[in-house]
Amino acid sequence: MATIVYFEIASDNTERAGKFYGTLFGWKTEKMPGPVEYLMFSTTDQSGKEVGGGGIMKRKTPDQGIINYIGVDSVEKYAKKVQELGGKVKVPKTEVPDMGWFAVCTDTENNTFGLWESKPQQ
Repeated sequence: MATIVYFEIASDNTERAGKFYGTLFGWKTEKMPGPVEYLMFSTTDQSGKEVGGGGIMKRKTPDQGIINYIGVDSVEKYAKKVQELGGKVKVPKTEVPDMGWFAVCTDTENNTFGLWESKPQQ
């Protein structure tokens, strides 16, 4: 069954947001290499077991908020289903090198969410 596997928090200042969430929840952030300003983190449950992760990214539009990514077996297949059901694909299938692919969509109520397809492990 498809489930939330990752989430992104949009921010005006990634360092400030990382400090806020790190202090609030104890999340440890790691700056990703490359030209994009991006911090990654993992989350744990109360027993310390890793249960998911996320990222803090530079806000691209004033209304950009948190995006939940749902893990699917095929971004293309689910993006097509989104459109068939009356939603929209805002960002088409995009590769994240060595990790997988994503697409950003909106539902029929104009809520934004992402689709995530992990690259097969070799």
